[in-house]
Amino acid sequence: MPIISCYANAMNKLRQEAERLRAEGYSYGMINQKLGISRGTMSYRFKDKPFVPNHEVLARIKRGTGTEGLKRHARKVKEIEELKAEGATELGKLTKRDLWFLGIGLYIGEGAKTTEAIRIVNSDPSVIRLAIRWLKEFCEVEDDNITVSLHLYPDNDVDECKFYWQNITNLPLENFRWVSVDRRSNKSETAKGKLPHGTAHITVRANGNPEKGVRLFRRLSGWMTGALNQV
Repeated sequence: MPIISCYANAMNKLRQEAERLRAEGYSYGMINQKLGISRGTMSYRFKDKPFVPNHEVLARIKRGTGTEGLKRHARKVKEIEELKAEGATELGKLTKRDLWFLGIGLYIGEGAKTTEAIRIVNSDPSVIRLAIRWLKEFCEVEDDNITVSLHLYPDNDVDECKFYWQNITNLPLENFRWVSVDRRSNKSETAKGKLPHGTAHITVRANGNPEKGVRLFRRLSGWMTGALNQV
């Protein structure tokens, strides 16, 4: 048999085998591994033929997607940690004046301003710790001037939340006042599981001393205005 004829027969058998494998749901990559036919050739030959991947192909896709997803997640976690460490280094050590301005910025964002009452609301324990320290160091309030109220949701345990915020604030249990549970259906579902200890409302009480009440609020307002006017 002529060499050309033998080559043609071999190529024909190879093409038929590729068509069979493709019809059985094998991917271009798997056919390439089995037969050595290039992906470009198969893409041209089979471009108009429907393709339904078989179980082996689907399993490979699933394994590959999972592995790549884990790699992406690991890269993301590493990048986040590196950038956080870099940011902390850039910040350096806070001075007392830095801490004062940090608290003013906190009050600008999270403090009450519509009435002459000092109140800071947040669900982040680090923010609440900062608020308590700032109020004591720069507003010169005492423990008995500070009260805590809690805004919770139906999935929160009231006693557990009180104990949690008592540890965060380091305030006596008698400083904790009302607890409200938000039972509105449109709010309850969206917040479910997201705020495991609810939201803490820190309020300053004058206890008959205007220097810890309205006069303090007006000084605080001056701090905020002075800072914002210079921006």
